[in-house]
Amino acid sequence: MNKIIRKKSLNPTVSLMEIEAPLIARKAEPGQFIIFRAKEDSERVPLTIADFDREKGTVTIIYQIVGGSTMELDTLNEGEYIHDFVGPLGQPSETEGLKKVAVVGGGVGCAIAYPIAKKLSALGCEVHSVVGFRNKDLVILEDEFKAASKELRMMTDDGSYGTKGLVTNALEELIKEGNQYDEVIAIGPLIMMKFVCQLTKKYDIKTVVSMNPIMIDGTGMCGGCRLTVGGETKFACVDGPDFDGHLVDFDEAMHRGTMYREFETHAREASCNLLKQQ
Repeated sequence: MNKIIRKKSLNPTVSLMEIEAPLIARKAEPGQFIIFRAKEDSERVPLTIADFDREKGTVTIIYQIVGGSTMELDTLNEGEYIHDFVGPLGQPSETEGLKKVAVVGGGVGCAIAYPIAKKLSALGCEVHSVVGFRNKDLVILEDEFKAASKELRMMTDDGSYGTKGLVTNALEELIKEGNQYDEVIAIGPLIMMKFVCQLTKKYDIKTVVSMNPIMIDGTGMCGGCRLTVGGETKFACVDGPDFDGHLVDFDEAMHRGTMYREFETHAREASCNLLKQQ
């Protein structure tokens, strides 16, 4: 069992937890993930590592309260314990040798983009970050991205904060301004990553995407994170989660993602009823 050292609400639907996990913190790298079980009878859920502190021996996770498991996790508070917390799993993001990179994050995907931007900055890479949210109330990690980025573009769909528009609008502006990126790293909803890749392919810029949104079991056994990359079958949890975005079949991944919507709705409703009874 792992102790919750800190818990913080980032917006109405997103929370942060700092977990005591020295062995994981010692080995963790940006891009990797953990698997947790909130309680003994909970389901296993993968979550990407949002940050880690090797000296303190802690790992930070950021989660969106959307389903039964994250609702259950959110009932736990500082000083309490997560029943299972296992990792690090998955392949670390490749950050060595990059001189100038654009990191693009969308929504809660920014929690995964941030540690990559942070490490790239620490390695001396010039980082330009583009982060997008539906509205001002959903903005997270702004100060953290500022600290890790030479250039930061904040976007909101409704214009309530930063600049109104999509992350692709800001990214194309940066490219047209003459920025020559070694790589673009995009992390967020599948549809966002798809359109980022369409844009960067036009400009012939290598683009890496994180396919963590489609992971379920996290070990490669369930097949839920199966996707097609360059005509080959890959598994996001063991082969990734990072892949060449220009080779990913996003339409297939988005279609398969809808297969679990009915089950997720049922689990959320069941958790809501259980919590009301407590």
